[in-house]
Amino acid sequence: MHGISLNAACPTAAALRARLAHREMGRRRRGFTLLELLVVLLIIALLAGYVGPKLFGEVGKARSKTAASQMKGIESALDRYRLDTGHFPSTDAGLAALMTNVGNTTGWEGPYMSSAIPNDPWGKPYIYRSPGEGGKDFDLMTYGADGKPGGSGEDADIVGK
Repeated sequence: MHGISLNAACPTAAALRARLAHREMGRRRRGFTLLELLVVLLIIALLAGYVGPKLFGEVGKARSKTAASQMKGIESALDRYRLDTGHFPSTDAGLAALMTNVGNTTGWEGPYMSSAIPNDPWGKPYIYRSPGEGGKDFDLMTYGADGKPGGSGEDADIVGK
């Protein structure tokens, strides 16, 4: 038995090794173990718990920024209305005066907005008063997500000019 390897001397050992290797590969192809799946689910839950609140906070900020942007557009339309008519619409006429000539106002050259007056990002109409408080020509505002005066975060009031 000089110079003869184990594989050559015992062909059944090589066949046994090949069978064990084939069986091991079959086990690995079957899928994930329950423990592996639980670890992945735990990681996903931790990420969702961390990222979720931050993501929803950004949605609230985006709505507030959208409201401020829409109000700037409405304020610009109100300024054009005043330049044409010499005054801002009354509280009774409201923002509808920017789209139609309410009461046959002299000098009205509208409509002053390219599309309908938008609601705030929370689906409520903007609040318009003329004359405004504190000597302002008008007040334009939204009460935020809760629709009530005051509040903080997404519920905070957003006031124009």
